[in-house]
Amino acid sequence: MRISDFLCTFAYMKKERNMKYVTITLIVILLNIILPSKGFAQYYECEDTCEHIHGIDISHYQGDIFWETISENTKMAYVYIKCTEGGDRIDSRYEENLLTAHRYGLKVGSYHFYRPKTNQETQMENMLVQCKPSEQDLIPMIDIETTGGLGTEEFCDSLFKFLEMVEHEYRQRPLIYTGTNFYNKHLAGKLDRYLLMIAQYTERLPVLIDDRDITLWQYTGKGHLNGIKGYVDKSRFMGDHKLRELKFRHRRGER
Repeated sequence: MRISDFLCTFAYMKKERNMKYVTITLIVILLNIILPSKGFAQYYECEDTCEHIHGIDISHYQGDIFWETISENTKMAYVYIKCTEGGDRIDSRYEENLLTAHRYGLKVGSYHFYRPKTNQETQMENMLVQCKPSEQDLIPMIDIETTGGLGTEEFCDSLFKFLEMVEHEYRQRPLIYTGTNFYNKHLAGKLDRYLLMIAQYTERLPVLIDDRDITLWQYTGKGHLNGIKGYVDKSRFMGDHKLRELKFRHRRGER
C-alpha cells in the first residue's frame, strides 16, 4: 500500500467515525507499508479492525463449507447463497447450503445471476422454483454484472422488466448487486428505488457517480474465513445501515 492509500484510509475512517478502531487499523496499514507481501498483511481481515456488520456470499465454487464453524464466527451476520443463473442454471450446492446455513442459525438470503439476453419470464420461473419465499430470511438479491452485449438502453429495458417481476412475485423489492464501474456506466440514476450492494475491491470506500446511497459494500473477493477453504466474497454494511433493512417480509399463504 502506498502512503497516499494510507492517508485516504485514515480520512475515510474518520469520516465514518470508527475512531475506536483507528489505532489498531493504522498499525496494520503501516506494517503493510513497511513489511513485504509475505509479512503481516495475510494475518488480518477487514472485520478484525472495525465495528461494521459483515457477511459473505457463496456458491458452489466454495465447495464443502463447514457451516457450524462459520456460525461460531459472531462477526459474520448474514450469508447470500447463489440459487440460479439465467433461465436454466441451478447452483448445484444451493439446497444443501441453504438448509445447513439455516440449521446453524445464520440469516440467509438467495441471489440470482441475471442474463440480459435470456427471456425474463424464463428466468423468473427458474428463480422461483429454487428461491422459495418461505425459506428466506433476507430479501432476494439480483446479481448484475453483464449487459450481454446489449446497448445500455436495451439492457436496462430488459433488466427493469425482470426487476418488476421479482418485486411482484416476492412482494418486495430485491437488493441489487453490481460493481462500481458497471453501475456508473449503465445504471447511474436508474436504481433509486432499490437498495444496493456495490463491489469494489480497494481500501477506498465506493462512491457512485450519482452519489447514490450504498447499503452494503463487497470489499473483497479474496477473503478468508474459518470453515471455507480458499477465497470467499465478503461484504459489510455502510454507514448506519442495519441488517433489519434486508429482512424478508413474510406473508400468509406463501410457499
